[in-house]
Amino acid sequence: MKPYDSKLKKTIVTTICIIFGNALLAFLVAAFIIPHDIIMGGTTGIGIVLNRLVPAVDVSVFVLILNLLMLVLGLIVLGKKFFFTTIASSVLYPLMLGAFQKIPGIETLTDDPLLAAVFAGTLMGIALGLVMRVGSSTGGMDVVNLVCAKVFHLPVAVFVYIADIVVVGGQALFSSSEKILLGILVLVLESIILDKVMIVGKAQIQVFVVSQKSDEIRKALIDSLDVGVTMMMIETGKLGMEGKGIMCVISQRRLYSVTELARSIDPSVFITITQIREVRGRGFTLEQKHID
Repeated sequence: MKPYDSKLKKTIVTTICIIFGNALLAFLVAAFIIPHDIIMGGTTGIGIVLNRLVPAVDVSVFVLILNLLMLVLGLIVLGKKFFFTTIASSVLYPLMLGAFQKIPGIETLTDDPLLAAVFAGTLMGIALGLVMRVGSSTGGMDVVNLVCAKVFHLPVAVFVYIADIVVVGGQALFSSSEKILLGILVLVLESIILDKVMIVGKAQIQVFVVSQKSDEIRKALIDSLDVGVTMMMIETGKLGMEGKGIMCVISQRRLYSVTELARSIDPSVFITITQIREVRGRGFTLEQKHID
C-alpha cells in the first residue's frame, strides 16, 4: 500500500470513529442517562446539575459552553496540537446531544432504570473506546485533568478521580440512593467495555516453544504456516544444557495449527501460551514483507 493511500485510509477511519463514537455517546445520554436521572461524570454530569438549577437551558447547551471554555483552556496551556485533535469531539458531541434530545419518543425506549443503566454503561464504553482508539479525546473534563496534571506535576489519574468525585457528588445531592447505585453501575460497565474495545482486533497470542528439534520446528513454522519467529538462546535449569527457544506471535485462530505442527515434529515439545494485549510492527500494524 502506498504511503498516500495508507494515510488517506487512516484519516477516513479516524473520522468515522470520531463521528460514530460521539453520535453513540450523544444517543445513550439522551435515551438512557437524562430520562432516568442516572448520574455520570464529565461535562455531561456538570450540565445535568446546571440544568437542575436552570431548567430553561438544555443540558446540551451547557455541555457545549463548558466544552468550548475548556477547549480554549487546552489551547492556552496544552498547545495547538491538542486543540486540533480535541475540537471535533468538543463540538460534535453537544450538537449531536441536542439533536437526539429532539427526537420524539427517544426518552421512552425503556421504563426500566436498571436496563437503561446497563445499556448506557455498555454503549458508553464502546463510544469512548472508538474515539480513544484513534488517538482522539472526548474533550470536556479531559482537558481540565491534563491541564491540572501539567501544572501540579501529578499523575492524570489523580485529577480524573477528583473530577469524577466532585461531579458525581454534585449530582448525588439531587439523586436518590438508587440513582447513585445505577450511576456506579454505569461507570463500572463503561470501564470494562472501554478496556475491551481498546484492544479488540489488537490482542494476539504469544507461543514459546522449547524443543531439541527447534531448528526443524522453526523451518516448518516459516515454510508451512508463514509464521514469523524469533529464536532465543536458552539454558535448562537443572542440567544447564544450552538450547534454542522459539517465540512467535499469532492470532488466536492459528493457535491450534501452530501447536499441532510443533507436536507433530517433537511429541515431547514444551510449549507456553500467553495472551498479548496488543502487537505493533511488521506483519501486524505494518505490511508484512517476504525475503527470498
